[in-house]
Amino acid sequence: MPAMLPHPADLGRKVRDLVREHRADLRTRTYDNADLNPPTGPCEVVPVTASDGARLRAHAYGPADGDVIVLVHGWTCCLEYWNPQINAFADEYRVIAYDVRGHGESDEGTAALTVDQLADDLADVLDAVLRPGQRAVLVGHSLGGMTIQAWAGRYPQRVQRQLLAVLLANTAVGDLIAETTVVPFFNRGIAKLPFMIGLLGLSARTLFPPIPLVTWVFRRQVMSLASVGDIAAFGLNIVRSCRSRVRGRFGTLLSYLDVGRGAANLTVPTTVIAGSADDMTPPAHSERIVEMLSAAGSLDGYRILPTGHLGNVEAYQEFNAELARVANSAFGIPARAVGA
Repeated sequence: MPAMLPHPADLGRKVRDLVREHRADLRTRTYDNADLNPPTGPCEVVPVTASDGARLRAHAYGPADGDVIVLVHGWTCCLEYWNPQINAFADEYRVIAYDVRGHGESDEGTAALTVDQLADDLADVLDAVLRPGQRAVLVGHSLGGMTIQAWAGRYPQRVQRQLLAVLLANTAVGDLIAETTVVPFFNRGIAKLPFMIGLLGLSARTLFPPIPLVTWVFRRQVMSLASVGDIAAFGLNIVRSCRSRVRGRFGTLLSYLDVGRGAANLTVPTTVIAGSADDMTPPAHSERIVEMLSAAGSLDGYRILPTGHLGNVEAYQEFNAELARVANSAFGIPARAVGA
């Protein structure tokens, strides 16, 4: 009797399960550099439900009664992207990280994908993780930094009530296609990258197969060629863990994104970090944010690290030292080295 072929629906479910397991494996791999590995300490899952019913995966590390640091990752990443920071700070602080909707294990939800919705999601996370009257240090990378600016523009009354300080890394206000230097030869002089070409590139369901050419291009265009070994592998694996459809949807959002003067509402001490070799959000973007913060009187610091776009991974020790300075100042702790 011939073997029964699997039902197409069963086969489809099996493929989806295998892909889901593969993405989870990419997020949770271990490396010789233990600073990049999944945290070994206890983790609390914080239930967060967004306004459209989407479930957002949020994790809390460190002492339950500790001062709070909230981390917001960027496009195509996940909460594991912050491992170098969670591992450095969770012994002392209550470190919160969450998956932006559609990323990691968070639902995509049914609401239209807008920067206002991402701001609302951040508001829901802060309400879930902060006790009444408690204030946090809020850290955002790339799209995470844009989300923070959008949140401040949408909820200015919450800034002083829920925050003590902010750190924005490798981020922008808008005009990403007009400023990016990811595409060779464009936006370096008179040759401007046509918007439609940039839109097609950002909206594409790009895959990153782990072959030498792709690895080199990723290091060259997203990170920097100085990123090698575990650092490069970690960055690429985190980005590869994102579903290509989500990458494309959020790429379209980024193409049109404009958070206006949201940064001007960050009326708590705010630090900006840029990457000297960041082709995705060149330092010109950070300088615009710095101008707004300076006018508002809330600029606490501006540093340019020798990195590409994944600054808190590529130069995580320098980044952690700056975050330690921000956190120590915000929580009134005498300055000391991270991990001392």
